[in-house]
This record gives sequence, structure tokens and C-alpha cells, in this order.
Amino acid sequence: MSAIDLHARASSDFDAKLAETRALLIRAAAEFSPLTQASSLGAEDVVITHLINSLELDIPIFVLETGMLHPQTLELLERTKAMSRAPVNVYQPVNEAVIQFVAREGKEPMYKSIELRKACCHVRKVEPLERALAGQKAWITGLRREQSNARAEVPLIDTSAERTKFNPLANWTWGDVWHYIAASKVDYNPLHDEFFPSIGCAPCTRAISLGEDFRAGRWWWEDEAAKECGLHVKTPETERSPA
Repeated sequence: MSAIDLHARASSDFDAKLAETRALLIRAAAEFSPLTQASSLGAEDVVITHLINSLELDIPIFVLETGMLHPQTLELLERTKAMSRAPVNVYQPVNEAVIQFVAREGKEPMYKSIELRKACCHVRKVEPLERALAGQKAWITGLRREQSNARAEVPLIDTSAERTKFNPLANWTWGDVWHYIAASKVDYNPLHDEFFPSIGCAPCTRAISLGEDFRAGRWWWEDEAAKECGLHVKTPETERSPA
């Protein structure tokens, strides 16, 4: 059974949510420049990219290619680059930093401690993100309130940091996301058909079982409170950045 068959169930107010999302993206493009979409190529992000392209908005997209993504994700990245009207920019970690980190900590340090896992995330994701967002007035993410307890209060527009963050799917359910993918025939990561609702780096992502939490497949060996990579973490003074 595909992810579409399993999950595509629109909310009763889906049409209103979709109109709200479209209006927010149009507003963001009109009022904020430069502006960019952060895409992990997960289900939420491919929906946003499809909307940006269908609305013909001048919003470039960026992807963090960490060097540890699944082959299926890399294949989707190539298809997206080929098909997207909006430019798709790819940011990779600094090669020398990766070499030094692996030489010092080994190939899979994420399993040794939370500190080392977060250090790996910083080298492969957070630092490249900082380069991707340099000079941007605002950015767009696929965060939804339903994704986890840590994201339960995600606003449509987050102005709590210096750089405005738009979360156009904040009010959408997982069923809404897949309804849109099905109705609009959006290309998506086939790992979703293998029970991967949340997809990140290969060593840090697994399939989940029926009834497990949405993000149970991310860093499953850690305590629930630790399950963020640093991309959507803030310090009191500034946004340290967003999985």
C-alpha cells in the first residue's frame, strides 16, 4: 500500500487551509526579498515546492546535501532540479570539516552520544544552513504543529528571530499533505511508501510501525526531548538556525 493510499485524507476545511497557504506564499514573495524555501525533500516540502512553482513565485529552493542522504532522496533531488521552475540550490558541508570530524570521531559517532550526534548535525546541516540563509530576509519551512510536541505551537509566521520564518503548512494534517500530493500528482520520496514519515540522513532515520509517533524514526535511540538537529533551535539572542 502506498503512502497516498494509507494517508490521503483531507480535513473538512482543507480548501480553506489551501487558500490560506497560497495567500501566505504570495504575501511572502511580495513582501520579503530575498526569500528562500528550505527543503528536506520530505512530503511537506515537496508540497510547498509544488505550490511555489504552480503559483509561479520567484522563490528559490535550497536543499542540504549532507553526504549521508538515502539514494532515494538523492534521486528525488535530481528530478526536482530538472523539473522545478524555481531554482534549486544545493549546499554541502565543508569537505575538510567532515574529513576531520570522521577522522576524530569515526563514521557513525551519532550512536555514541547526543553530543556527538548534534556535533555531526552541526557539521553536516547547521553550518551549511547558515550559508544557505546568509543575506536572506526570510525563509519558508514545512513545519507543522502535528509533527511533534516540540512543534505544537508553530505559527504561520514566526517573527521571534531576526529572520522571519514562514510555516505555510502549520495548520495542515498529515492527511491534508497526502491529499494534496495525490490530487496534484506531486513527485515524492518513495521512502514514504516504506513507512518513513520523516526522512533525514540514512543513519539517523528508520521506518516506523503502526501507532508509533510521527518522528519516532528520527534518532530513535535518544530521549524524545533531544530530537531536534539544531536547524529549528533558537538561543535567546538569535536564531541558531532549522529536519
